[in-house]
Amino acid sequence: MTGRMLAIDQDSLAQLKQVISAGGLVVIPTDTVYGIVCDPFNNAAIEALFAAKQRPRSKSLQVLLPSVSAVEQVGLSLPEPLGRLAEAFLPGAFSPICQALDSCQLQTLRQEENGATQAVRVPDCAACLQILSAVGPLAASSANRSGQPSVQSAQEAYEQLGESVDLYLDAGPTAGPIPSTVVAAAAGQSEGIAVLREGAISSERIRAALTGQREQGARQ
Repeated sequence: MTGRMLAIDQDSLAQLKQVISAGGLVVIPTDTVYGIVCDPFNNAAIEALFAAKQRPRSKSLQVLLPSVSAVEQVGLSLPEPLGRLAEAFLPGAFSPICQALDSCQLQTLRQEENGATQAVRVPDCAACLQILSAVGPLAASSANRSGQPSVQSAQEAYEQLGESVDLYLDAGPTAGPIPSTVVAAAAGQSEGIAVLREGAISSERIRAALTGQREQGARQ
């Protein structure tokens, strides 16, 4: 049976674990919009996620983590100054681009000239963090068909994705619809960063956080 919609409790979390371990797809809430998620170490599950969204495989997925400390646990590192920004904005709608270590087994990595990278996020959402604490890191994208509006409820996600998803976890409406802000380290650019996608956290706030940290350090 697919397309089940359940409230978040111990029983549905147990079902979530079963679906993810079997390579299935789940829709979950975040602090911005609802997301479609799968096992980030399972390439077949990732392919199924792209198919459900009708999203080009060339586009990247994020990896949702239960904490900033989990970045290292999945074989990633936060280049500076993104580590400082992570301290300021995570949990929250901030998606730093991490560098993959040689030990990284994620199947969601993006191959770049200077090595593999991965956007990560720690959502500021109790329900989402409960899910991530129960099941671990999840590959994620917004729970909508490619090119369609992002969704703020499990029902809206079902209307777009239907039976292509095995389980929908419903925690009521999210704060969306603005997605997270994606930022990469970029030596030579202003404040050493490049804002790849401006979202819920403005680029001005991002840069001001770094400016404020530098000024505070100079005064100490």
